[in-house]
Amino acid sequence: MDEKYDVMVVGGGAAGLSGALALSRARRSVLVVDDGAPRNARAGHVHNYLGREGVTSAELLAGGRAEVAGYGGQFRDGRVARAERVEDGFRVVLEDGGSVLARRLLVTTGLVDELPDIPGVAELFGSDVLHCPYCRGWEVRDQPVGILGGPFGAHQALMWRQWSADVTLFQHTGPALTDEELEQLAARGIPVVTGAVEGLELDRGRLAGVRLAGGAVVPRTALVVVPRFTARAGVLTSLGLETVPQEMNGNAVGSYVAADPAGATAVPGVWAAGNVADLRAQVISAAAAGLNTAAALNADLISEDVRLAVAARRLTAAHQFDEESWEERYRAQPAVWSGRPNAQLVAEASDLTPGSALDVGCGEGGDALWLAARGWEVTAVDFATAALERGAEQADALGADVAERIRWLHADVTGWAPDARFDLVSAQFMHLPGETRRALFARLAAAVAPGGTLLVVGHHPSDLETSAHRLHVPDMFFTAEEVADSLDGDQWDVLVTEARPRSAGDQARPRSAGDHEGAGITVRDAVLRARRRG
Repeated sequence: MDEKYDVMVVGGGAAGLSGALALSRARRSVLVVDDGAPRNARAGHVHNYLGREGVTSAELLAGGRAEVAGYGGQFRDGRVARAERVEDGFRVVLEDGGSVLARRLLVTTGLVDELPDIPGVAELFGSDVLHCPYCRGWEVRDQPVGILGGPFGAHQALMWRQWSADVTLFQHTGPALTDEELEQLAARGIPVVTGAVEGLELDRGRLAGVRLAGGAVVPRTALVVVPRFTARAGVLTSLGLETVPQEMNGNAVGSYVAADPAGATAVPGVWAAGNVADLRAQVISAAAAGLNTAAALNADLISEDVRLAVAARRLTAAHQFDEESWEERYRAQPAVWSGRPNAQLVAEASDLTPGSALDVGCGEGGDALWLAARGWEVTAVDFATAALERGAEQADALGADVAERIRWLHADVTGWAPDARFDLVSAQFMHLPGETRRALFARLAAAVAPGGTLLVVGHHPSDLETSAHRLHVPDMFFTAEEVADSLDGDQWDVLVTEARPRSAGDQARPRSAGDHEGAGITVRDAVLRARRRG
């Protein structure tokens, strides 16, 4: 079965681990897949990495893996065979046959050094055969250094002269040197040896000299070559990305995968960092690129998270008033509400003389059952038949004295008007869009008999400023004063207008497990109680 992650990092070098660290610290689920064969494994030590100068490659990577794991990042050994886009991201297939799903890909697979086909070069590459003076120049300072000629032979020789006064340029198969180059080399004391290089001479596994065609050997302890740097881009090409030739001074030096400065490739959701996208990146700059790309990638995920949340919110808001959705919700659970009456109903109606009552949006009937048990003749209205059936079953279980006092009425209150007047009209947490809600409250007020009570309770707008679970649609919230202002002052006595505090963990109508608010948060109920004058 496919595992699913926010981000899969392909490649566990400096760029990949740096990106994985930033993403794990951003609380993303991250998997790093790596084949355990870093390009600089034979180099021994890492240089120019501020604060980690001289650390071994193995130590740097092991420390990075431990740091990533410390923030929850996961690892898997192996090679990636290919990747493909799926509906919500990518499926990455490994060479061992496993596959992983990820919303985003961060590819940090690095590059391959394609070396000159000269015996001994590949064996010594990374130890005595070098290519970067900033990586290893200090380590071979003042030693006899050879430069293998090529398009950049003269340039390399003049550069390495900074680290050693004993530098020899082997022209090999490189282009003829210009007069200006010859003058520069002579001025810096760099001899030029013509003829092709045939191989390297080794002494106990170390470079001893450069052997020319014809057999002559020039003693050297270090040799500089310029490989062709080819991006390891298999996973990227499987997604339709092509490598781009890298040129320098008109000469092809390798290939890379194009990405913008933030690391985004031409395939949405696929990001690249380190040498696969920048052939010149050293370890510290590859790590920096991994960090920068991870930040941009996380921002992309945040944008998607927000977009999905907005879509879900709009869908939830639309379903808030949808009869079919509420039917499905009630039938999916044995109980949606607690069965207890709303606390503000108990607080405001306990001292009222029982008569006729209208419970609007009654749900499973917790309020209706409480009123009927106290002697009220109740009309309980809801548009969910499953809720009405459940309420009727509970009434039957309480006995005829309760069941016979409740009339269960199926109606959509957004367009329904009572055909009678009641001594108590109760609307508990009827959160509807503004105009729909105001029209409903006007119809409910008209249904209160002379001397009767209108009780309206809802979530106060200040709840939107708390971390309590609320559908964040400000237009659906109201204050008691707003409802009071809608009543005709010549016909009504307003007895209570409060923003009554309570603990969010002590809801009037708590939801079932898994959908409840946490305790310790103070919320407020908008409570209006008014009496129609006789």
